[in-house]
Amino acid sequence: MDSIAQPAATEQPSSSRNRLLLTVYTAAIFVSALLLFSVQPLFTKMVLPRLGGSPAVWSVAMVFFQSLLLAGYAYAHLLMQIKNRVVPVVVHLALLVAAFVTLPLGIAGAYGEPPSSGYAFWLLGLFVMSIGLPFFALAANNPLLQAWFVRTGHPDGRDPYFLYASSNIGSFLALLSYPFLLEPVFTLHTQNRLWTGGYGLLIVLIAACAVLLLRSPKLAMVDAQTEQANAPAPGVVTRLRWIFLAAVPSGLLIAVTAHISTDVAAAPLLWVLPLSLYLLTWVVVFQSRPLLPHKWMLMLQPVAIAGVIFLLAFGGEQNLLLTLGGHQLCFFVIAMACHGELARTRPPSKYLTGFYVALSFGGMIGGLFAGLVAPFTFSWIAEYPILVALAALCRPSVNERFAGIAKWYWLVLAVVAVALVVPSYTTGALPAWFEDHRVGIAGAVGVLAALLAIAVNVGRWKIFATVALALALIRIYPADEGRVTTVRSFFGVHKIVVTPGGYFHVLMHGTTIHGAERFRNNDGTPVTGRPEPITYYHKDGGIGQAITAIRERKGAPLKVAAIGVGSGTLACAAEPGDSWKFFEIDQSMVDAARDPKNFRYISSCLPDLKPVIGDARLTFAREPDGAYDLIIVDAYSSDAIPIHLATEEAMAIYKDKLAPHGAVVMHVSNRHLDLEPVVVGIADANDLKSWVYDEDSGRDADYIFSTDVVISAREAEDVGRLASSKQWEETEADEKVRVWTDDYSNILGALYRRLRYGEQ
Repeated sequence: MDSIAQPAATEQPSSSRNRLLLTVYTAAIFVSALLLFSVQPLFTKMVLPRLGGSPAVWSVAMVFFQSLLLAGYAYAHLLMQIKNRVVPVVVHLALLVAAFVTLPLGIAGAYGEPPSSGYAFWLLGLFVMSIGLPFFALAANNPLLQAWFVRTGHPDGRDPYFLYASSNIGSFLALLSYPFLLEPVFTLHTQNRLWTGGYGLLIVLIAACAVLLLRSPKLAMVDAQTEQANAPAPGVVTRLRWIFLAAVPSGLLIAVTAHISTDVAAAPLLWVLPLSLYLLTWVVVFQSRPLLPHKWMLMLQPVAIAGVIFLLAFGGEQNLLLTLGGHQLCFFVIAMACHGELARTRPPSKYLTGFYVALSFGGMIGGLFAGLVAPFTFSWIAEYPILVALAALCRPSVNERFAGIAKWYWLVLAVVAVALVVPSYTTGALPAWFEDHRVGIAGAVGVLAALLAIAVNVGRWKIFATVALALALIRIYPADEGRVTTVRSFFGVHKIVVTPGGYFHVLMHGTTIHGAERFRNNDGTPVTGRPEPITYYHKDGGIGQAITAIRERKGAPLKVAAIGVGSGTLACAAEPGDSWKFFEIDQSMVDAARDPKNFRYISSCLPDLKPVIGDARLTFAREPDGAYDLIIVDAYSSDAIPIHLATEEAMAIYKDKLAPHGAVVMHVSNRHLDLEPVVVGIADANDLKSWVYDEDSGRDADYIFSTDVVISAREAEDVGRLASSKQWEETEADEKVRVWTDDYSNILGALYRRLRYGEQ
């Protein structure tokens, strides 16, 4: 075992050796971070088809990654308690080699179809069995290599936290390169091979780091030299605060990702943007001279919290730039303030690995709360405002400027709270006025919190209470007109809105309407008899016309497969003699649609309907070939699309299940993504012709919406009169749009086309 020598006059390492040490260790940490954070979107995209492309897959994946990060940091901490330098080197290199043997990445063979419930825990097991070992080895590299660097005796080893910034630069670049470079250019197979090659390179770099460590003088074993030899260990309160400061932004990361991805797409593009900003905050705060000083971030943090309050009150999901930009900018400032506090209170390098264990433990707690606990606890995404409020407690303690006035603050706040909350329990003009002015009221309280923090310098608990009141007002006076019931499952949060007067019941996912039903006529009398399909499914729209045309062409009852239940509207498109079979992944959606208190489509038109539960790519593939006259893929009425249902392989399955003259109808209405050329492309790759319907109904006030629909068939005769209709345009595949496959998709391209060409 190496002895701990006292400082003595010894020959200092040469400047060239110092440069070599710094270069090799920086390169190893950088490459390790590249691999660590590129494997997240890569493997998650491989897993998505197993669970319907749900954004919750990313949330659970983040819980897994944060938990393994804690395990890796704890392993590094324990390994560095061994004073002998040879043992940690041998153990870690052996771990890396053992992990390399398991590559390339792949889903564990023991995992087939997911269960009917408990998706999150099934998914966690899949991640552990599939990539647990290589990710665990990668997770340990950052703190372990920093500890090795300290032991080399390099002059910068006294404060090695700059290497943490280098690690996060690699992570940041990895995440940004994935949606903008790797995903649009390379297939999943190629990405996997590149990642495996990078892992091999990393082993070589870490072996070089090990050689440099072992060749360093034993004098370097002194922890950060004499001035840190007697540095006191951090206390329990300090460690608990580190955990809290790490937990809040970690949970916010998952919450804000879920918030912005619900209405766009379950795709790496939207997942990596918040995570990239999260990592960028670590890069900035651990610089020796941060570009954004911590005191600036502490001043801006209350403003960012007020910004989130305004955004939540306003409901900016209709505006993509506002949704993506506003929430992420506020998240960045809040995370900068929290992480800046961690950087400010970091311990001497003697306690480096323990500090990282506390950080990773906090990150895991935040991830568990937002990714696992909240979805099972709340019927709506309550974790986002809760964590925004808790962010106020991440501020340091201060001396209030006007202590004499501030002591009355709690009484004043209580009076304001009563005045604003009590009207919600009454009826009449006052609560109606509050609902109409919810943005101004909640925003004013949020601005008050910001002003108190900046101008008066009040304590963090007062800011927290004020922010909590503002966020509570948003929930108390909702933006949705009418009575709202929320249903939450692994696959998202759905709202059932009863409009004022009970005229319509509307099913919503985020701000996207999935379906609606008229319950009262214009004169206020109840609607009786068979419900009329509306929203995207009215008889004059694209889907309605397609069903009618195929029925006329066949001249006999239809056999139809419908992927997606929604509010059950399509059940009333069935006619006597038809055979309709529905496929749905979310049981809670089926339960909501079956309840006649919510919607009457199923109970009135197909009361014996028993949808097939599970991901349609898996369940529909088991259907007999040549069985269906019409296949309706209606998984895209929400702007969060399951990509694996829009690939060349998916269309091949649909084609196999079609009767000799059958057709596939795909509903591709989307505010943010241009999916028509994608569907035309995958149909063309399967030798199918396609016709596109894109027409504005002009009747949105009656919940009859414009739709974008693509119908694909083997021959023009198979789609009947649609082939000659002026409303339907036969469309050739766009050679500029690469065909989506299970191995390749390009959300960025679809987003770009929508932004460039608009709703044409």
